Amino acid sequence: MKKAILAVLISVFTIITSNAQAPKGMGKSDADAKKILDQVSAKFKSYKSVQAQFVLKIENATGKSLGNKSGNVYMKGTKYRISASGQEIFSDGSNIWTYEKAANEVTINKIDPTANSITPQKLFTNFYDKDFLYKLNGVVKEGGKNLQEIELTPIDKSKPFFKVLVYVDKSTIYTTKVFEKTGNRYTYSINNMKTNTAITDDTFIFDAKKYPGVEVVDLR
Repeated sequence: MKKAILAVLISVFTIITSNAQAPKGMGKSDADAKKILDQVSAKFKSYKSVQAQFVLKIENATGKSLGNKSGNVYMKGTKYRISASGQEIFSDGSNIWTYEKAANEVTINKIDPTANSITPQKLFTNFYDKDFLYKLNGVVKEGGKNLQEIELTPIDKSKPFFKVLVYVDKSTIYTTKVFEKTGNRYTYSINNMKTNTAITDDTFIFDAKKYPGVEVVDLR
């Protein structure tokens, strides 16, 4: 589970962007689904900051629970911070700190500006345009809300998952479900989202002074 939480959070937040192009004959995306996703992207881009709680539920192919994890995410511009069950990821837009509480170790990496950097912001913006075909499945009820269900199929068939379901309410993504080829399912739900709140820049920088005895692995 320790290994899974970071891998899943990264893949869910970014939806594993690959900049693939749809091959001929594969089909076209649904215009209604695109309209909803475009509204989600535009609304998120209008926020100066976002902070939210999330829950990650992992199930196998039969629906048996493999565990639940909860945490918090903070976003401001290109900066972000993820805290979840003994692990934290900090990014100030230039560097990424990955902290493992059990080992009391932090690994620092430099962000390559030419690469398709891993950021949770991509979950809420136009991640879908080049990497997926998508269609609107209709309205479903979840947690007392009427949500629009959008199904995304990855263009790159080498990806470890074959389907993603995104649930949208009032131009906000509340739940994302990732279906792996192995049969495992990952459900990521957003709770208590707050926008345009004051978040200081030092929130996104790992401060070793707050982690006594931490081992620093600087790979920059």
